Amino acid sequence: MIPLNTSIVSGVALSRVDGETKMLLMKRVKGEFWCHVAGSIEGSELGWQAIIREFKEETQIEVGSLYSAHFMEQFFEPQVNVIQFIPVFVVLCRDNQAVILNDEHTHYRWCSLEQAKALTPFPGQHALYDHIWSYFVDNKPNAMLKLDIQSS
Repeated sequence: MIPLNTSIVSGVALSRVDGETKMLLMKRVKGEFWCHVAGSIEGSELGWQAIIREFKEETQIEVGSLYSAHFMEQFFEPQVNVIQFIPVFVVLCRDNQAVILNDEHTHYRWCSLEQAKALTPFPGQHALYDHIWSYFVDNKPNAMLKLDIQSS
């Protein structure tokens, strides 16, 4: 049997940069590939609490507007014989959002959809970015996907 890991969350940040909507990608130290924010749930955290913490740790972004992307990243990691099943969140950032990286990443870039897909190596990332662009950039986000993080 192949184990299923559900202890990771991920999130895509969107910001209007110089008048155009862009998504944040970062180049990981480990593996040297481009990706979005992701990390493990700690202790008794809920998924949305973990992604808020991960954004702060990895980018110094204070999350103010958080949505469920209504998308699950799923892939098999043969090196550890695990299927990863990862809920995705979307962070709508202020215009020209500043980013300060921690030591997990070497570079960051605010990207168009095409740039993001050209930089990232995995088909699952491309499918995720297409989904995010369609439901959060080309169309107004569904209000039912917005998380009330202020009163929680």
